[in-house]
Amino acid sequence: MSAVPGRLALPTLLSQVLVAFTIEFDNEAEHRIAHRTSRGPAAGSPRGPWLVSQAMWANFMQFIDADGMRLSEVEGLARITNLAGMQRWGYVVVEPVPSDEETESLRPDLVVRPTRAGRKAQGIWQPLADEIEQRWQGRFGQEQIGRLRQSLQVLVDQCDAELPQYLPVVSVHMFAGLERLNGRVPVVPRGGTGARPDLSVLLAKALLMFTVDFERESNLSLPTSANALRVLDETGVRIRDLPRLAGVSKEAIAMSVGLLRRLGCVVVEPDPTASRGKVVLLTPKGRRAQDKYRRVLIQTEEQWQARFGEDQIGKLRELLERLVGDATAQQSPLFEGLRPYPDGWRAAVRKPETLPHYPMVLHRGGFPDGS
Repeated sequence: MSAVPGRLALPTLLSQVLVAFTIEFDNEAEHRIAHRTSRGPAAGSPRGPWLVSQAMWANFMQFIDADGMRLSEVEGLARITNLAGMQRWGYVVVEPVPSDEETESLRPDLVVRPTRAGRKAQGIWQPLADEIEQRWQGRFGQEQIGRLRQSLQVLVDQCDAELPQYLPVVSVHMFAGLERLNGRVPVVPRGGTGARPDLSVLLAKALLMFTVDFERESNLSLPTSANALRVLDETGVRIRDLPRLAGVSKEAIAMSVGLLRRLGCVVVEPDPTASRGKVVLLTPKGRRAQDKYRRVLIQTEEQWQARFGEDQIGKLRELLERLVGDATAQQSPLFEGLRPYPDGWRAAVRKPETLPHYPMVLHRGGFPDGS
């Protein structure tokens, strides 16, 4: 549903371009970093840290100096990523300041330091966003990407809030949760992308701006609404079909359906057409929530047209639509760059038929399709 009938919603366009950029970034990082993971050739490997996504680099690891950072300086970022995971996965250690005997978690007298593997990963991640953007210039045209960058920059420059470099990891109810930043966003380190944010940063910030405005008027988060709620109906949809329809992982679907079920928006029943499996059906409350989702999407985009200018939003939409196409693997230009390396975990799983209508950045590593 869109402010423009028959066209994808603006946050869907932003999301799918951001997800495509991130998957390409992640595929390249996976190919270059010695790592462990649960799928593909690296499954069970003892080499390197556990594989994570661009979100963990952009929102956390790029701020951690080799000599360490006081936790108080990056506590907000730790809250929107997964500090415990980054420790467990082998990227950082959290230690007391020398001679300080206190070890209580998230105290200002603690220091976060990258491990040796973490420093190697930082060196590989650091140039990747610029590399992917250069690929896109070659693939889609330098003028097209330059115009998109300029349109996003004009939009982001009008935001009063300090926003992170990427979407936060979603918590239980999956709202943007920017209050977890405590109002503090560190400056991008020298040698990073501070002077000229890469395309993914601009996409993420624009999407977060829309998300904050949408969620101000909605009882359900945009990730929940745009992915799981969007594809459900009263007749029932097989749970096993939801990842394919929504473009997000079965783990992300399980979280979303569980939340919708607790809120009384759906019921889960045995599949009446098969001996095994279950279906998810919208309740009357769920139908009202779905209708409200569509209504608030339209209202928010109309508000953006009034706030930022109809021409500005129209130009941004047009540029994004050229990249997204009809949003399917058969027709969308974005899928051209999503072929994984043969040694990547994505080569070992079913190819997606569509990209998410909103990134599902989970605590499991930050992958934008919830993987």
